[in-house]
Amino acid sequence: MEKSEPLFRVFGLLDVTGEVIAMWVIIAITAVLSFIFTRNLKERPGKLQNIVESGVEYLDNFLTDILGKENARKYFFFLASLFTFIMFANYSGLLPGVGVTKYVKAPTSSLSVTLGLGVVTFVFLQVAGIKSGAKHYIKHFLTPIVPLLLLDELIKPASLALRLFGNIFGEENVIENLYELLPIGAPIIMMALSLLFCLIQAMVYTMLTASYLNEFIEE
Repeated sequence: MEKSEPLFRVFGLLDVTGEVIAMWVIIAITAVLSFIFTRNLKERPGKLQNIVESGVEYLDNFLTDILGKENARKYFFFLASLFTFIMFANYSGLLPGVGVTKYVKAPTSSLSVTLGLGVVTFVFLQVAGIKSGAKHYIKHFLTPIVPLLLLDELIKPASLALRLFGNIFGEENVIENLYELLPIGAPIIMMALSLLFCLIQAMVYTMLTASYLNEFIEE
């Protein structure tokens, strides 16, 4: 896999790589699909609306098991957005041509992208913890082992980022190496397994984020 190199710069400051282009495309597609799915909602849903509502309901139940119904609904927007972006980012690596050239690459195969997600998750957890109750948030750290707790808070986003990056980067390398050794057959089997693997990685990241959130907001 080629090293990520800037394709061009925006305002002479922001380096635009293949991962950044892929992120822009994913965000644009997600925005368009969200607009299409929510523009003409009906009481009697059609097939497409039924599929989308089933997915939303499953994710809602998944988060409810971790956070409880009230908190799952309260933080659903962020957690669902996180899940959707990671899922699409993972699946983008399975598209023909993605990762082969430097122009378009799966975002989650880049450590800088997954670290960015980790930082966003860290900030979200701290803000959510403070908003749920400043006294409870401060009390969480008022223990003799406060240095370990602070270290743990810093390790959490790093572990989320490294886990996601390692799994997706490793998967893409395996597919690429299989393609070089056996162009027909083996890569197709691996890509078929990746359809499930990419979904699982998005669910694991969301589940861990929800679990960390629950530690802050539970009384």
